[in-house]
Amino acid sequence: MARIAIGGFQHETNTFSPHRADLEAFRTVSAFPRLPSGDDLLTEMRELNISIGGFIKASEARGHTLVPTLWAMAVPSAHVTDEAFEHVVGRIVDGIRGAGALDAVYLCLHGAMVTESYQDGEGEILRRVREVVGPDVPLVASLDLHSNTTAQMVEQSDALVAYRTYPHVDMARTGQRTADLLQWMLDTGRRPAKALRRTDFLIPLVWQCSMIEPAAGIYAGLDALETGGVRSVSFSPGFPPADIAECGPSVFAYGDTQADADRAADAVFAQVDGARARWNGELLTPDEAVRRASAGYRGKPFVLADTQDNPGAGGASDTVGLLEALVRLDARDAVFACVYDPPAAAAAHAAGVGATLTLAIGAGSGQPGQTPFSGTFTVDAVSDGEFVGTGPMAGGRRFRMGPCALLRIGGVRVLVASGRAQVLDQAILRHIGIDPTAERILAIKSSVHFRADFQPIAEQVLVVVSPGPNFADHTAVTYSNLRPGIALMP
Repeated sequence: MARIAIGGFQHETNTFSPHRADLEAFRTVSAFPRLPSGDDLLTEMRELNISIGGFIKASEARGHTLVPTLWAMAVPSAHVTDEAFEHVVGRIVDGIRGAGALDAVYLCLHGAMVTESYQDGEGEILRRVREVVGPDVPLVASLDLHSNTTAQMVEQSDALVAYRTYPHVDMARTGQRTADLLQWMLDTGRRPAKALRRTDFLIPLVWQCSMIEPAAGIYAGLDALETGGVRSVSFSPGFPPADIAECGPSVFAYGDTQADADRAADAVFAQVDGARARWNGELLTPDEAVRRASAGYRGKPFVLADTQDNPGAGGASDTVGLLEALVRLDARDAVFACVYDPPAAAAAHAAGVGATLTLAIGAGSGQPGQTPFSGTFTVDAVSDGEFVGTGPMAGGRRFRMGPCALLRIGGVRVLVASGRAQVLDQAILRHIGIDPTAERILAIKSSVHFRADFQPIAEQVLVVVSPGPNFADHTAVTYSNLRPGIALMP
C-alpha cells in the first residue's frame, strides 16, 4: 500500500473584483470548512462533495495511508494576497517535506488562482511541491471545471483531472477519478503522456453550464473517449474574469502514448471549437426580466440569475440594481437573495421581528456608480445564518453566513447576510422561513450553480445583466494581460 501526502488550496480569482483574499478570508469562509489540517482534514472533508473528500474515500478503500497537510478555501474575489498565499502554500509544502518517504502526492486545487505576485497560482504551487518531492514521486491534482489550465500546471504535474459538471455536483467523483488515475501509475510504475489544447476565444461563465448545450453534449461524450490507451480527458471552459495571459478554455488529456493523449485532446477540442457560435445566450436587463417573470407566472417561480454580482465568481454580493427594479415595478411574491450587508443584518436583529426600519442596504464595496437601496422595511425574520445544505451540490455542507435577516418592502423580501455565499442551495432560503416553491420570483446572486437545486422547481430561468464584476459580456471590460489573438467573446 502507498503513503500519499494530500492537501489543497482553492481560490477562484476574479481580477476585476473589488476585494482581495487575505488570510482572514480563508479563516472565515462561509460555506466550506475553515483551514482543516492533520486528522481534522480527513474527518471534515471525507463525506463532503469536494474533490479531496472523494480522493480520501477512494484511497482509504484501497488501504493507502494518507498524510494530511492543509486544505484552504476562500470565497472567489480579487487576487490572493502574498501573505495568504505564502502562509497556506508554506504549510502544505512543509507538511509534505516533513512527511518522510512518500509514494505520491495529491493536491485539491482550483486552477484559476491569481495572487499578488503570480498570475499562475497553481503552477507555482505545483512547482514548489515538485521541487520538494523530486521527479520520481507521482504528483496529481484535481481541478475545478473553471480552471485556466496553464502550461506550467501541466508540466509540473503528472496528471490533472477536472470536474465535468456545472453546477459542480461531481466534485467528490472527480477526486475519485483522480485517485483511479494515480492508482494506475502506482500499479504500473508509469507516467502518462500529456496533451494540452487551448482555444483562441473566451466563453462567458453563464453559458458554460453542463445542463445546456453545447457543454452538455461535450461532457456526455468524455467517458466514451477514455478507452484503450486514453487514461483521462478533461475539458475546462475556463474562468474568464481573470486578466492573465493564459486565461481561457482548455482541453487536457493523458494516455499510454503521446498519440493516445493527442487523439483524445484533439477530438474534444474539435467539438469545443466547432461549437463556437453556440457559446452564447439571451441576456436581459433587470426591467425586462421582472416584467417577463411577472407576466409569465403560472404557478411555478421564475428564477432571475443576478450573474454579474455572483459571489461565487468574485462579486461583492452587494449590488442592488435588480432589487431596485423589483420594487419599482411592484413585483409580487418576490425574493431577492443574498445581499451582503452586515450592518443591515445587525440593525434588524437589534430591532427584532415585526419592527419597521428605514435602511440603505447594499453597495458597501464601493464599486463605481453603485449606491445603496434606501427604503422602509419590515423585519420578517432573523437567523444566526447557521444551517446545513440539502441540495445536489452542497448537501451536508455546513453554512456559516453570520447574522441574517429577512426584510420586506412591498411585495419583495430581501435576505441580507453577514457572509458572502452564492444562492446555490434552497436551504439558504428555507433556513429563514422562505419556501422557494411558493414564490413568483426568485432573484438570486448566482450564475449557474443554483440550477442544480432551483431549476427543477422553476418555470423558467432568466439571466439578468445587473451591475457586478463577473461580466457576462467580456467586451464591457478592458483586459491588459491576455495573450495576443484571443477573442473576448465566442
